[in-house]
Amino acid sequence: MNIWNKTFLGVMATSLLACNAPEPKETHSEKQEKTVSTEDFEFLAEQFADLKLIRYQIPGWDNLSLQQKKLVYYLIQAGYEGRDIIWDQNYRHNIAIRKALENIYTTYNGDKNSEDWKAFEVYLKRVWFSNGIHHHYSMNKINPTFSTDYLNQLLAETGVELTDEQKAAVMDPTVDAKKVNLDPSKDLLLASATNFYSPDISEKEVVEYYKAKIDPKDKQPVSWGLNSKLVRDEDGKLHEETWSANGMYGPAIQRIISWLEKAQGVAENEAQANALGLLVEYYQTGDLKKWDEYNIAWTQATEGDIDYINSFIEVYNDPLGYRGSFESIVEIKDFEASERMKVLMDNVQWFEDNSSIMDEHKKEKVVGVTYKVVNVAGESGDASPSTPIGVNLPNANWIRATHGSKSVSLGNIVAAYDGASGTGYTDEFALTEEEKARAKEYGMLSGKLHTALHEVVGHASGKLNEGVGTPKETLKNYASTLEEGRADLVALYYLMDPKMVELGLMPSLEVGKAEYDSYIRNGLMTQLRRIEPGEVIEEAHMRNRQLVAAWVFEKGQDENVIERVQQDGKTYFRINDYEKLHQLFGQLLREIQRIKSEGDYEAGRNLVENYGVQVDSDLHKEVIERSEALGIAPYGGFINPKLVPVEENGEIKDIKVEYPTNFADQMLYYSKTYGNL
Repeated sequence: MNIWNKTFLGVMATSLLACNAPEPKETHSEKQEKTVSTEDFEFLAEQFADLKLIRYQIPGWDNLSLQQKKLVYYLIQAGYEGRDIIWDQNYRHNIAIRKALENIYTTYNGDKNSEDWKAFEVYLKRVWFSNGIHHHYSMNKINPTFSTDYLNQLLAETGVELTDEQKAAVMDPTVDAKKVNLDPSKDLLLASATNFYSPDISEKEVVEYYKAKIDPKDKQPVSWGLNSKLVRDEDGKLHEETWSANGMYGPAIQRIISWLEKAQGVAENEAQANALGLLVEYYQTGDLKKWDEYNIAWTQATEGDIDYINSFIEVYNDPLGYRGSFESIVEIKDFEASERMKVLMDNVQWFEDNSSIMDEHKKEKVVGVTYKVVNVAGESGDASPSTPIGVNLPNANWIRATHGSKSVSLGNIVAAYDGASGTGYTDEFALTEEEKARAKEYGMLSGKLHTALHEVVGHASGKLNEGVGTPKETLKNYASTLEEGRADLVALYYLMDPKMVELGLMPSLEVGKAEYDSYIRNGLMTQLRRIEPGEVIEEAHMRNRQLVAAWVFEKGQDENVIERVQQDGKTYFRINDYEKLHQLFGQLLREIQRIKSEGDYEAGRNLVENYGVQVDSDLHKEVIERSEALGIAPYGGFINPKLVPVEENGEIKDIKVEYPTNFADQMLYYSKTYGNL
C-alpha cells in the first residue's frame, strides 16, 4: 500500500508540514519557465484557500542516458493520458463541470477584478487540485463562495452550458455532499458520491454480489472489482463494466497503452520490458489474473534505474474497498540515498522477529522486500497534485507473502516540502524549547525514518491466520485505517529501539523522541485543522493517527506517560516517559496485528470508533484558531515539471526539463492535451 495509503508529508511528520507561507515571488506563466539551481529554486508557487502549490526538481536528470530519458518521458505520458479517469471515478459529473468551468475561465471577458470572479478562480483551482468538486482529503464537497446567480451570469455570458443537475452539484451543499462517507450508521454507498457504482446500488447488494463470487478457500484470490464499475442493468441485475481498452474508459486506456508500448521498446532490461508487456495485456483484456501476473513480474523487476506505478491501484476512494483509483508515478533511483537506507531492507527479518506482535502472527520468512529512495519525474491521476511521500506495493496479501513487495520513498518530494517549509506549527504547538530544538535538529531524519519503517517493515510485517479472509472482507470499511495504524506503529516501535543506532540509521534515540513528539502533537492536535467544526474524522489516515495517539494517551494516564498541559490559555501535550510510550506503542501494535490476523471485526470497529473518529470540540476550535493565526495552508500539492523533447528530423535527440510556475496554465494544458473522456 502507499503512504498513499496516502501519508502526505505534513501528515506523517508535523515538523515537515510546518510550512510558513511567504508570498510567491514568481507568478509568470509557463512561457517564462526556467531551470535554476537548488539554491535559487523557488519551491512555493502559490497559496489559496487551504492549499499551497509547490514545485519539485528532478535531481540527476542530465546524468541519464537518452534511452532512459525516453523511458521516463513515455511513462509520464502514459500517466497523463489517464488523467480524466480519476476525475470520472471521483464523481459522475466532474468532467462536465470541469470543462464548463475551464471554458468560463478562458473565454469570460467581464470584470476580472470583482470579488465574485476572484472567488470563482479560487473555486476552480480547488476543483483542479482535488480532481473534482469534493475535497481531496476531507471528502466533503467544495462549496463555492459565489452565488448561483453569478454562476448563471458566467454561463450566459460565455455561452457555456450545465444541466440543472450539474449546477445543483456545484451550488447545492446538500447534493452529493460527501465523496466517501464512512459513517457506519449510514449505507456507505448511498451516502457516498464516488462514481464506482450506479447511484442506486446499496452496500448490502454489493456485499452479497461479491460474497457469491469470492471463494474463501482461494489462497490466491484476484482483486475482485479492482478495475470495474458495478452497474444495474435494465432487468435490475448487477454487472461489472470493466475498465479496459475495449470497455469503459477505452479511449483513455488506448492512449495509455500506446505510450506503454513505446516505453517497453526502450526498457532498461528484459524483466522491466516483460512487466510492461503484461501491464499492456492487462489494460487490453481487463483480466484480473493478468493483473496478478503483472504485479509478480513488476515486483521481481528490481534492476534498472527507472520504475513506475501505473493503473487502478489504491481503494481508499471506494467506501467498500474494492475499486482502484487510477494513478501514475514515474521514479528515478536516488543512488546515494538508497544505499544509506539499504540497511533496512537487509535487516527486515530481524525487525519481524523482534516485533511486539504475537509469535504466531510473525512471518517465518519475509521475502522479496526492496526499498529505494527515488526522485519523482512526473505524477498523474490520484497521485497528483496531492502526492504520497512513500509507496509500498503490490497490495495483494498473497503476492506480498510469496513474492515480496517494493517500497520507495519519494526523496525529491520530501525535499520540495522541506524547501517550502518553515517551523511555524512546531513553534506554536510544541511546549518546550527542548522539543523545538529536537524537532529542528532531527525532524527531517525522524520523518524519513518513519516513512521508511512504515513502508519497508510495517506493510511487509505480520501474517493472517489460516483460513482468515482478506482484511477487506473481514474488517470491511475499517481495514484501511487499521492497516495504516499497524504500519505506523511498527515505525514508532522501532524508532526508540537501540538497534536503529547500532545499524547506523540514526545518531541517537533523540531522533525517536523527535518523532514521538511530532506524532503525538499531530495525532491529538494539529491534524484537527483539516476538518471543519462539528465534523468527525472520516479520512482513514487521520483516523489512524488519532486512534494511535488517543489510545496511548489514555492507557498511559495512570503513569502520566503523556500529560495534557494548559499554559497561557493554550493546550499542549508533553511526553514525560518516552520508554513507557515505546512500550504502549508495542502493545497497541500487538493488538491491531491480532485483529488483522484473526479478522476480528468487532474489536477493530471498537478501536476505530472509540479512539479514531470523535473530536474534542473545544480542542478542535482552539487548534483551528491557533492555526489560522499562522497563515499556513494545511495541505500541499505539486506542479509537475514539464519534459520537452528536442527533435531533429522527427527523431528525439534529447529531452529537457522545464519547471512551470503557474498552476492554472498546467491544468489547462493537461485538459487540452489529455482530455480523452
